[in-house]
Amino acid sequence: MPPQSTPPIATSRGIARRKWYVVGIILIVALGASGYWAATRPSTTKALDPIKPLEGTPKVPDGPAWFRDVTAETGIDFTCKNGEEADHFSILESIGGGVAMIDFDRDGRLDLFFTGGGYFDGKTIKGHPCKLYRNMGNWKFRDVTREVGLDKIDFYNSGVAVADYDRDGWPDLLVTGYGRVALFHNEKGKRFVETTEKAGLRGNFWNTSAGFADLTGKGYPDLYVCQYVDWSFKNHPICKLPLSGGQRDVCPPQQFKPLVHTLYFNQGDGTFRDVTREQDLRSDGCGLGVLLADFNGDGRPDIYVANDASNNHLYFNRGGKLEEKAMLAGVATDESGLYNGSMGVDIGDYDGSGQGSLFVTNFQYELHSLYQNLGKERFAYQSRAAGLGALSRHFVAFGTGFIDVDNDGWEDLCFVNGHVVRKPAGNTLKQTPVLLRNVEFQGRRMFLDYSKRGGAYFQTPAVARGLAVGDLDNDGWPDLVVSNTNSPAVLLRNVASADNPARWLGVQLVGKNDRDVAGATLVLETTFRRLTRFTKGGGSYLSSSDRRILFGLGAAEKIGRLIVRWPWGKEQVFDNLEPNHYWTLREGEAKAARQ
Repeated sequence: MPPQSTPPIATSRGIARRKWYVVGIILIVALGASGYWAATRPSTTKALDPIKPLEGTPKVPDGPAWFRDVTAETGIDFTCKNGEEADHFSILESIGGGVAMIDFDRDGRLDLFFTGGGYFDGKTIKGHPCKLYRNMGNWKFRDVTREVGLDKIDFYNSGVAVADYDRDGWPDLLVTGYGRVALFHNEKGKRFVETTEKAGLRGNFWNTSAGFADLTGKGYPDLYVCQYVDWSFKNHPICKLPLSGGQRDVCPPQQFKPLVHTLYFNQGDGTFRDVTREQDLRSDGCGLGVLLADFNGDGRPDIYVANDASNNHLYFNRGGKLEEKAMLAGVATDESGLYNGSMGVDIGDYDGSGQGSLFVTNFQYELHSLYQNLGKERFAYQSRAAGLGALSRHFVAFGTGFIDVDNDGWEDLCFVNGHVVRKPAGNTLKQTPVLLRNVEFQGRRMFLDYSKRGGAYFQTPAVARGLAVGDLDNDGWPDLVVSNTNSPAVLLRNVASADNPARWLGVQLVGKNDRDVAGATLVLETTFRRLTRFTKGGGSYLSSSDRRILFGLGAAEKIGRLIVRWPWGKEQVFDNLEPNHYWTLREGEAKAARQ
């Protein structure tokens, strides 16, 4: 497909923003805010009140770094570029790129796929190439992009999602971007063949994050694609920042109309059907992040959407019919009822309740949102109580993930940061990532800033966007991969095991029909408590993480049963799983297979 200057975006599908940019300017001057995205909110008085750390918060002990930057020794040398050198100040350049962990050749090692971004040739929008690196073992990777046929992606590309959409046993790739999407069928680990048109995917809007899950119970993964705003060079205003001396900069999303997101049902014959209208998707969200998982414990995958500068959406799955309930569930806004500039999202049982809580990354001066799952489709906003108040407002955060860094059985948090405007007053374009450890404090769980234990990368500012979490060397300790904008991607090896005897258990689920099994719940019985984990589609920001589940066992002497609640209601129990190994669990088969 030749490069496009303007995609056929249907602006009538969006609705007008509730605040015009001029209102944002007035609020900036009135409040003295140093970030103008935050200033376009309906009210920012509460959000800008000083937040002090929780009194009595425990101190972070000194100790060796938990991550080591091994990028230079891996053979990976890749940079996602945004085209800012053309000086168009396009909002397109703020999006960045993602990364996917995908074992495309099924050799048992996770390979890495990076989206490349794009550039501007005058007012023609073009794409930088993506890259696929094969994991050769021992932290060595080889560029196989050309030999597998992924070197022809020519549109401005940002996001990536992974799923075996035709159930042939091989993971396929979806690449999203401005003006189109591209679906690539995995030909048994040898080549990827584009099947976008044949599959019936149009993608002619501004596609960002995407995720797959079986929403209908028919056994094939369906597809949700986030859409952003109706920007084009025909709708390209000049935005100047009063607090930057009237200099021109990237316009905020409130300057544009949001686009209706897209939902496709998998027909089971290699094609998809657009069901956006019949499922009555909301039309008021500037979509950047999406997560498909079981949020209410009914065995059906639901959908959570992180929207930029608009209310977030939560669609509960009522047997193949979606019902939007974010406001009633308590996950649409912050504690003051105000929308946030949301980007990344993940699910985790941070409090040990057995329920899947939500973490959402937001814009500066906004608290990142921790929605504690109370059950019965109700959530409580716990950002301040969990210690996120004083920390999160300094950053513009994107990719994120729950990650049990030290394998103590409690899920920690990581998020990566970087501003979206070139010269943010009172802030910096490049920002450091954040690592939060899940600790007990005054009888409850909270997150403590352990970034100094993260290693040198966590002290290094960057314009970071995509983040993927997974075990790249199969040692049972989760690693990190970060996609930066206009600087090289980074691989962080988890070295916390050096002084830590904690054990672990790895699980790979294989469904009888939907092989990816997004929407399952796993409960592991141990001598100290029950551990609950969730499989998902989408998550983080523009990225796809390791599909396998890791249980950190800490000091647990023994483990008992592993209960798997497969999507759509089936439950199985697996016994006698030996720690410090990965196990393959197949739906309907009684015995697990050690990898």
